[in-house]
Amino acid sequence: MTKKMASFPLFLFVFMMINMSGCAGTAKPQCRNFYEDVPFHRPVGEAFFFLPYLLYPSTIIPDENITWYKNNSEEISNNEEERVHYHGGRLFFLNLKTEDSGFYVARHNKPLGKCNNYHFNLTVFNTSRTDNKVLFISAGGSGQNIKVPCPEVAKETCQIFKGKLIWEKDSKPVQDQHGDHLWVENAYESNKSIYTCICTWEHNKKEYITTGSRRLEAEATVVHKPPVILSPTHKEQFADKGQGIQLNCSGSCGTNVREYCKANWLIDGKPITQTDGYNLTTKIENPTGSTAGIAILTIKDVSAKDFQSEFTCIVEGLYNFVNSTLTLKQRESITPLIIGGLCVMLFCVLAAVLVKYFAIDLALFFRPYLPISRNNKDGRMFDAYVIYEMQNMDKATEDKLCLFVTKNLPAVLEEKCGYRLFIHGRDDIPGEDRLELVEDRMRQSRRLMVILTPGPESESSPALPENSVIGGFDWQVGLHHALVQREMSVILIQLGDTGSQGYSHLPPGLQHLIQKSAPLKWLEDLRGASAYNSRFWKRVRYLMPATPAKKYFPSAII
Repeated sequence: MTKKMASFPLFLFVFMMINMSGCAGTAKPQCRNFYEDVPFHRPVGEAFFFLPYLLYPSTIIPDENITWYKNNSEEISNNEEERVHYHGGRLFFLNLKTEDSGFYVARHNKPLGKCNNYHFNLTVFNTSRTDNKVLFISAGGSGQNIKVPCPEVAKETCQIFKGKLIWEKDSKPVQDQHGDHLWVENAYESNKSIYTCICTWEHNKKEYITTGSRRLEAEATVVHKPPVILSPTHKEQFADKGQGIQLNCSGSCGTNVREYCKANWLIDGKPITQTDGYNLTTKIENPTGSTAGIAILTIKDVSAKDFQSEFTCIVEGLYNFVNSTLTLKQRESITPLIIGGLCVMLFCVLAAVLVKYFAIDLALFFRPYLPISRNNKDGRMFDAYVIYEMQNMDKATEDKLCLFVTKNLPAVLEEKCGYRLFIHGRDDIPGEDRLELVEDRMRQSRRLMVILTPGPESESSPALPENSVIGGFDWQVGLHHALVQREMSVILIQLGDTGSQGYSHLPPGLQHLIQKSAPLKWLEDLRGASAYNSRFWKRVRYLMPATPAKKYFPSAII
């Protein structure tokens, strides 16, 4: 019994060794898996190689100890003439194509039956090297100068294969830069630019390129300043009761201070609740430049209480805050202003109409009070020299002319107004030389009063005979003084209608005067026409001199 028990442990040991050796010969070794943290995104047309980080920078691994697969099933060739192959543990893509995208794994058999699996993910995009899809992590920082490192994919390629490295900025060459990093001066001015390092290297006596691009995201220098209120700028703001209004509170706190600049509103020193009929919104503008905090308070319906409240704008910086108090003031109604403006406008229009309509009356009324009306220093004896034509007219027109010249004209201008007229045929001295008389009386007169009568009805009748009652010489001398010498003004008075010929029968000089100033039309049949204060006589008196040449002490005239 004892011998059997003693031999049992030995038997058990032999049995276990046989079983262990059998298992060791039949079980597959368990491989450790290693994964790249970040997938590779590469553009088409470039070269790319991958070496697992556990093998870098070890010696070249024999091809029989490692095998590469695509998508865990497709074995990759180790023939170096192939576009995609592996050699020495490295997986080469000599001309990337979009179909190269996929999952890759390398099985590395090690001594003592151990093995490792190296996994990585590759995506090839049909795009340029500066597209966002293939960019590496952006280079950034604050300050004037920022270091932009070359991405590892291009940097390691140049180091392993002794390649040549150059740089580009926004696809334009950067001169004399061949290092594995690039210093950018005044980086904030080049913000958002893309920097690309390009490695040119050889494999099997053929030249390839591998690139890596980064975007520069420079952070401007942060400068904190004491907060300053930008608005409100006044202590009061007008508002309409029952209407909505917005109050703007804004202030600056420095440069690029971002969240360290806040604006807010308080009502009577208390925070604003959204249920009180108020709506408060806050924001920060220009976080990469001069930073401003903004708070907008919207009052949906301004009430009487709001006109009694104090609205406090607070701008808070990093270390302190400032505030400004604002009150609402009820805006006065613009209705009285509109009514007042309309009244003033109507008054001005009415005054303009009255002045235009009664301009002559006003001028006659103020004449006695004007300095020019109190002086008569020209030394002339007559206020007007009256000329008229009595040839080639019918009996009725001749009677009308005689009545006007001998009765109506002197009755008003001489008897009522005190003017002194020279009327040829009435005031000439018998026996005196006619030519000398006309010349002298013209020089002694201030105005030339021309009485116009209808022209001859027959086209064959002469326009103005030279041997008329008054004579053509009166007309010639008068027009010469008026037009050429400009010594006297002309007053034109039309008796009756002009007739079918109009003013064509008159001398050209007189026609020129008529075009410049329309004649005053005498309508004897009009009621009150003979009165000195009628519309016609007021216009005549307005054209006469302000002060008569000889005062007759007439009745007061308005």
